Amino acid sequence: ATGKEEDINMSRELKEETPIIGHSGSADGGEGLLSTIARFIFIGLSMLISIVPIVWPFFIAILKEYERAVVFRMGKLDDAKKAKGPGIFYFLPFVDSFVRVDLRTVTLDVQSQEMITKDSVTVKVNAVIYLNVYDPIKAICVVENYRLATSLFSQTTLRSVVGESELDELLSQRDRVNHKLQSIIDEATDPWGVRVTAVEVKDVHLPLNMQRAMASQAESERERRAKIISAEGEMQAAHQLQEAAETMAKAPGAMQLRYLQTVTNIATEKNSTIVFPLPMDMLGGIKAGGKME
Repeated sequence: ATGKEEDINMSRELKEETPIIGHSGSADGGEGLLSTIARFIFIGLSMLISIVPIVWPFFIAILKEYERAVVFRMGKLDDAKKAKGPGIFYFLPFVDSFVRVDLRTVTLDVQSQEMITKDSVTVKVNAVIYLNVYDPIKAICVVENYRLATSLFSQTTLRSVVGESELDELLSQRDRVNHKLQSIIDEATDPWGVRVTAVEVKDVHLPLNMQRAMASQAESERERRAKIISAEGEMQAAHQLQEAAETMAKAPGAMQLRYLQTVTNIATEKNSTIVFPLPMDMLGGIKAGGKME
Protein backbone atom coordinates (compact mmCIF):
# COMPACT_ATOMS: atom_id res chain seq x y z
CA ALA A 1 0.00 0.00 0.00
CA THR A 2 2.84 2.26 0.82
CA GLY A 3 4.44 1.60 -2.57
CA LYS A 4 1.23 2.40 -4.40
CA GLU A 5 0.88 5.69 -2.56
CA GLU A 6 4.45 6.66 -3.51
CA ASP A 7 3.76 5.89 -7.22
CA ILE A 8 0.62 8.01 -7.15
CA ASN A 9 2.48 10.91 -5.52
CA MET A 10 5.30 10.73 -8.09
CA SER A 11 2.84 10.77 -11.01
CA ARG A 12 1.12 13.83 -9.53
CA GLU A 13 4.44 15.65 -9.20
CA LEU A 14 5.32 14.83 -12.83
CA LYS A 15 2.01 16.22 -14.08
CA GLU A 16 2.47 19.41 -12.10
CA GLU A 17 6.01 19.93 -13.39
CA THR A 18 5.18 19.22 -17.10
CA PRO A 19 4.43 22.55 -19.01
CA ILE A 20 1.29 22.92 -21.19
CA ILE A 21 3.03 23.31 -24.54
CA GLY A 22 -0.10 23.24 -26.76
CA HIS A 23 -1.94 26.23 -25.23
CA SER A 24 1.17 28.47 -25.15
CA GLY A 25 2.02 27.81 -28.83
CA SER A 26 -1.49 28.62 -30.08
CA ALA A 27 -1.54 31.99 -28.24
CA ASP A 28 1.81 33.08 -29.71
CA GLY A 29 0.63 32.12 -33.22
CA GLY A 30 -2.56 34.27 -32.95
CA GLU A 31 -0.63 37.33 -31.88
CA GLY A 32 1.79 36.93 -34.81
CA LEU A 33 -1.02 36.65 -37.34
CA LEU A 34 -2.70 39.81 -36.07
CA SER A 35 0.54 41.75 -36.19
CA THR A 36 1.18 40.56 -39.76
CA ILE A 37 -2.28 41.66 -40.89
CA ALA A 38 -1.87 45.06 -39.23
CA ARG A 39 1.50 45.48 -40.92
CA PHE A 40 0.04 44.76 -44.37
CA ILE A 41 -2.86 47.17 -43.77
CA PHE A 42 -0.46 49.91 -42.74
CA ILE A 43 1.72 49.33 -45.80
CA GLY A 44 -1.33 49.37 -48.08
CA LEU A 45 -2.66 52.61 -46.65
CA SER A 46 0.76 54.20 -46.92
CA MET A 47 1.04 53.20 -50.60
CA LEU A 48 -2.49 54.44 -51.30
CA ILE A 49 -1.79 57.79 -49.69
CA SER A 50 1.42 58.16 -51.68
CA ILE A 51 -0.20 57.18 -54.99
CA VAL A 52 -3.32 59.39 -54.71
CA PRO A 53 -1.53 62.66 -55.64
CA ILE A 54 -0.18 60.95 -58.75
CA VAL A 55 -3.35 59.30 -60.03
CA TRP A 56 -5.99 61.86 -58.98
CA PRO A 57 -5.73 63.87 -62.26
CA PHE A 58 -6.87 60.72 -64.07
CA PHE A 59 -10.14 60.67 -62.07
CA ILE A 60 -11.00 64.38 -61.71
CA ALA A 61 -11.59 67.14 -64.28
CA ILE A 62 -12.16 70.85 -63.66
CA LEU A 63 -14.38 72.87 -66.00
CA LYS A 64 -14.43 76.67 -66.18
CA GLU A 65 -17.61 78.72 -66.02
CA TYR A 66 -17.92 78.92 -69.81
CA GLU A 67 -17.11 75.22 -70.40
CA ARG A 68 -19.26 72.09 -70.42
CA ALA A 69 -18.27 68.43 -70.79
CA VAL A 70 -20.15 65.79 -72.77
CA VAL A 71 -19.25 62.49 -71.05
CA PHE A 72 -19.30 59.11 -72.78
CA ARG A 73 -19.21 55.88 -70.76
CA MET A 74 -18.21 52.85 -72.79
CA GLY A 75 -19.09 54.86 -75.92
CA LYS A 76 -22.56 55.88 -74.71
CA LEU A 77 -23.74 59.18 -73.27
CA ASP A 78 -23.42 59.14 -69.50
CA ASP A 79 -26.33 61.54 -69.10
CA ALA A 80 -28.31 62.38 -72.22
CA LYS A 81 -30.19 65.23 -70.56
CA LYS A 82 -27.43 67.48 -69.27
CA ALA A 83 -23.74 68.07 -69.83
CA LYS A 84 -21.27 68.21 -66.95
CA GLY A 85 -19.95 71.45 -65.49
CA PRO A 86 -18.96 73.97 -64.50
CA GLY A 87 -16.69 72.96 -61.62
CA ILE A 88 -15.27 69.54 -60.65
CA PHE A 89 -16.62 66.22 -61.87
CA TYR A 90 -15.33 62.66 -61.54
CA PHE A 91 -14.84 60.04 -64.23
CA LEU A 92 -13.34 56.58 -64.58
CA PRO A 93 -10.17 56.29 -66.66
CA PHE A 94 -10.33 53.85 -69.60
CA VAL A 95 -14.11 53.67 -69.09
CA ASP A 96 -15.24 57.30 -69.45
CA SER A 97 -14.23 59.87 -72.05
CA PHE A 98 -15.43 63.44 -72.41
CA VAL A 99 -15.34 66.35 -74.86
CA ARG A 100 -15.04 69.96 -73.71
CA VAL A 101 -17.40 72.48 -75.32
CA ASP A 102 -16.90 76.26 -75.18
CA LEU A 103 -20.14 78.21 -74.67
CA ARG A 104 -18.69 81.65 -75.42
CA THR A 105 -19.61 83.59 -78.55
CA VAL A 106 -17.14 83.01 -81.37
CA THR A 107 -16.70 84.65 -84.77
CA LEU A 108 -16.40 82.96 -88.14
CA ASP A 109 -15.16 84.70 -91.29
CA VAL A 110 -17.01 83.90 -94.50
CA GLN A 111 -14.38 84.08 -97.22
CA SER A 112 -14.80 86.56 -100.05
CA GLN A 113 -16.32 85.02 -103.16
CA GLU A 114 -17.57 86.26 -106.52
CA MET A 115 -21.34 86.48 -106.86
CA ILE A 116 -23.85 87.79 -109.38
CA THR A 117 -26.59 90.11 -108.18
CA LYS A 118 -30.17 90.11 -109.40
CA ASP A 119 -29.37 92.89 -111.91
CA SER A 120 -26.41 90.86 -113.33
CA VAL A 121 -23.55 92.69 -111.63
CA THR A 122 -20.52 90.65 -110.54
CA VAL A 123 -19.40 91.51 -107.02
CA LYS A 124 -17.12 90.06 -104.34
CA VAL A 125 -18.74 89.83 -100.90
CA ASN A 126 -17.46 88.59 -97.53
CA ALA A 127 -19.13 88.47 -94.14
CA VAL A 128 -18.60 87.65 -90.46
CA ILE A 129 -20.81 85.44 -88.27
CA TYR A 130 -21.30 85.57 -84.50
CA LEU A 131 -22.46 82.30 -82.91
CA ASN A 132 -22.47 80.37 -79.64
CA VAL A 133 -23.38 76.86 -78.47
CA TYR A 134 -26.50 76.60 -76.32
CA ASP A 135 -26.80 72.76 -76.31
CA PRO A 136 -23.40 71.03 -75.97
CA ILE A 137 -24.82 67.52 -76.46
CA LYS A 138 -26.35 68.40 -79.85
CA ALA A 139 -23.21 70.29 -80.90
CA ILE A 140 -21.13 67.12 -80.33
CA CYS A 141 -23.53 64.28 -81.18
CA VAL A 142 -25.59 65.73 -84.06
CA VAL A 143 -22.88 67.36 -86.21
CA GLU A 144 -19.23 66.41 -86.59
CA ASN A 145 -17.77 69.94 -86.66
CA TYR A 146 -20.35 72.64 -85.99
CA ARG A 147 -17.99 75.51 -86.82
CA LEU A 148 -17.03 74.14 -90.22
CA ALA A 149 -20.62 73.19 -90.99
CA THR A 150 -21.87 76.67 -90.07
CA SER A 151 -19.17 78.35 -92.16
CA LEU A 152 -19.91 76.28 -95.28
CA PHE A 153 -23.66 76.76 -94.96
CA SER A 154 -23.13 80.52 -94.52
CA GLN A 155 -21.18 80.71 -97.77
CA THR A 156 -24.00 79.11 -99.77
CA THR A 157 -26.63 81.23 -98.01
CA LEU A 158 -24.70 84.43 -98.70
CA ARG A 159 -24.47 83.54 -102.38
CA SER A 160 -28.21 82.85 -102.51
CA VAL A 161 -29.22 86.09 -100.76
CA VAL A 162 -26.91 88.22 -102.91
CA GLY A 163 -28.36 86.59 -106.03
CA GLU A 164 -31.84 87.65 -104.93
CA SER A 165 -30.81 91.28 -104.29
CA GLU A 166 -30.01 94.13 -106.65
CA LEU A 167 -26.79 96.08 -106.35
CA ASP A 168 -28.45 99.23 -105.01
CA GLU A 169 -30.29 97.18 -102.39
CA LEU A 170 -27.08 95.42 -101.42
CA LEU A 171 -25.30 98.74 -100.92
CA SER A 172 -28.05 100.88 -99.38
CA GLN A 173 -30.12 98.31 -97.46
CA ARG A 174 -27.38 96.25 -95.86
CA ASP A 175 -29.22 95.95 -92.54
CA ARG A 176 -32.09 94.13 -94.23
CA VAL A 177 -29.65 91.79 -95.97
CA ASN A 178 -27.87 91.07 -92.67
CA HIS A 179 -31.13 90.29 -90.90
CA LYS A 180 -32.22 87.94 -93.69
CA LEU A 181 -28.88 86.08 -93.55
CA GLN A 182 -29.06 85.77 -89.76
CA SER A 183 -32.58 84.35 -89.74
CA ILE A 184 -31.83 81.74 -92.44
CA ILE A 185 -28.54 80.55 -90.90
CA ASP A 186 -29.90 80.49 -87.34
CA GLU A 187 -32.86 78.35 -88.41
CA ALA A 188 -30.53 75.85 -90.12
CA THR A 189 -28.08 75.58 -87.20
CA ASP A 190 -30.72 75.26 -84.46
CA PRO A 191 -30.82 71.40 -84.68
CA TRP A 192 -27.03 71.44 -84.08
CA GLY A 193 -27.41 73.25 -80.74
CA VAL A 194 -25.86 76.41 -82.23
CA ARG A 195 -27.37 79.89 -82.02
CA VAL A 196 -26.38 82.50 -84.63
CA THR A 197 -26.74 85.89 -82.96
CA ALA A 198 -25.66 88.16 -85.85
CA VAL A 199 -24.38 88.18 -89.42
CA GLU A 200 -22.62 91.22 -90.88
CA VAL A 201 -21.69 91.79 -94.52
CA LYS A 202 -18.21 93.32 -94.30
CA ASP A 203 -17.23 94.44 -97.81
CA VAL A 204 -18.81 94.58 -101.26
CA HIS A 205 -16.11 94.86 -103.94
CA LEU A 206 -17.20 96.08 -107.37
CA PRO A 207 -15.37 95.69 -110.71
CA LEU A 208 -13.20 98.63 -111.75
CA ASN A 209 -15.45 99.65 -114.66
CA MET A 210 -18.47 99.56 -112.38
CA GLN A 211 -16.66 101.74 -109.86
CA ARG A 212 -15.91 104.30 -112.60
CA ALA A 213 -19.50 104.24 -113.81
CA MET A 214 -20.82 104.74 -110.30
CA ALA A 215 -18.35 107.57 -109.71
CA SER A 216 -19.49 109.28 -112.94
CA GLN A 217 -23.11 108.80 -111.96
CA ALA A 218 -22.44 110.23 -108.53
CA GLU A 219 -20.69 113.24 -110.08
CA SER A 220 -23.60 113.83 -112.45
CA GLU A 221 -25.99 113.56 -109.55
CA ARG A 222 -24.00 116.15 -107.62
CA GLU A 223 -24.01 118.53 -110.63
CA ARG A 224 -27.75 118.07 -111.05
CA ARG A 225 -28.37 118.88 -107.42
CA ALA A 226 -26.10 121.94 -107.65
CA LYS A 227 -28.00 123.24 -110.69
CA ILE A 228 -31.32 122.68 -108.97
CA ILE A 229 -30.12 124.54 -105.91
CA SER A 230 -28.81 127.41 -108.09
CA ALA A 231 -32.07 127.61 -110.04
CA GLU A 232 -34.09 127.61 -106.86
CA GLY A 233 -31.90 130.42 -105.54
CA GLU A 234 -32.39 132.49 -108.71
CA MET A 235 -36.14 131.88 -108.56
CA GLN A 236 -36.30 133.05 -104.98
CA ALA A 237 -34.20 136.10 -105.86
CA ALA A 238 -36.49 136.94 -108.79
CA HIS A 239 -39.55 136.69 -106.57
CA GLN A 240 -37.94 138.96 -104.05
CA LEU A 241 -36.98 141.50 -106.77
CA GLN A 242 -40.51 141.42 -108.11
CA GLU A 243 -41.92 142.04 -104.69
CA ALA A 244 -39.43 144.90 -104.18
CA ALA A 245 -40.37 146.48 -107.53
CA GLU A 246 -44.05 146.27 -106.74
CA THR A 247 -43.45 147.87 -103.37
CA MET A 248 -41.41 150.72 -104.88
CA ALA A 249 -44.03 151.28 -107.58
CA LYS A 250 -46.64 151.79 -104.91
CA ALA A 251 -44.46 154.40 -103.09
CA PRO A 252 -42.79 157.02 -105.43
CA GLY A 253 -40.68 158.34 -102.59
CA ALA A 254 -39.07 154.95 -102.22
CA MET A 255 -37.88 155.12 -105.85
CA GLN A 256 -36.24 158.51 -105.29
CA LEU A 257 -34.52 157.19 -102.17
CA ARG A 258 -33.22 154.18 -104.09
CA TYR A 259 -31.92 156.52 -106.82
CA LEU A 260 -29.98 158.59 -104.31
CA GLN A 261 -28.50 155.46 -102.74
CA THR A 262 -27.35 154.29 -106.14
CA VAL A 263 -25.71 157.64 -106.92
CA THR A 264 -23.93 157.55 -103.57
CA ASN A 265 -22.57 154.05 -104.26
CA ILE A 266 -21.32 155.10 -107.69
CA ALA A 267 -19.58 158.17 -106.26
CA THR A 268 -17.58 156.04 -103.86
CA GLU A 269 -16.13 153.91 -106.68
CA LYS A 270 -12.82 154.99 -108.28
CA ASN A 271 -13.93 155.09 -111.89
CA SER A 272 -12.91 157.67 -114.53
CA THR A 273 -16.34 157.59 -116.14
CA ILE A 274 -19.53 157.83 -114.15
CA VAL A 275 -22.95 157.37 -115.70
CA PHE A 276 -25.85 158.90 -113.82
CA PRO A 277 -29.07 157.05 -114.45
CA LEU A 278 -32.13 159.25 -114.88
CA PRO A 279 -35.32 158.49 -113.07
CA MET A 280 -38.07 156.97 -115.16
CA ASP A 281 -40.45 159.90 -114.54
CA MET A 282 -37.85 162.35 -115.90
CA LEU A 283 -37.46 160.23 -119.00
CA GLY A 284 -41.19 160.24 -119.34
CA GLY A 285 -41.24 164.04 -119.24
CA ILE A 286 -38.55 164.24 -121.92
CA LYS A 287 -40.49 161.87 -124.16
CA ALA A 288 -43.64 163.91 -123.68
CA GLY A 289 -41.84 167.20 -124.64
CA GLY A 290 -40.48 165.63 -127.78
CA LYS A 291 -43.90 164.56 -128.89
CA MET A 292 -45.29 168.12 -128.36
CA GLU A 293 -42.65 169.57 -130.65
